[in-house]
Amino acid sequence: MDEIIIKGLKLYAYHGVNPEEKENGQNFVLDIVMTLDLKKPCMSDNIDDSVSYAKVIKTVSRVFCAEKYDLLEKASQITADSVLKEYPQIKKITLELKKPEAPMKADFDYVSVKITRSR
Repeated sequence: MDEIIIKGLKLYAYHGVNPEEKENGQNFVLDIVMTLDLKKPCMSDNIDDSVSYAKVIKTVSRVFCAEKYDLLEKASQITADSVLKEYPQIKKITLELKKPEAPMKADFDYVSVKITRSR
């Protein structure tokens, strides 16, 4: 199987357990790896035979920012489910959701949740 990768997608959303996270929002970063068969588009050079990463980014942005969730786990699940639903060619998705501005008194690059979902 082959992969389409979206790395470092930056989105602003309102997820978090703390009330100020839902009021003020913060930056999130998503890394997405989608597993699918790319033999046909490799031969045809036709976007209709593949999955448009631009369209996937629109889907992820729309779904990820539509609601306010307490947990990264829930936001990740909803996002992964939507990608699998809208793009039947994708057999598996791995999504890492990073929260670089998590409100904790610690020196860190980010906290994250990483999930893999398959058909």
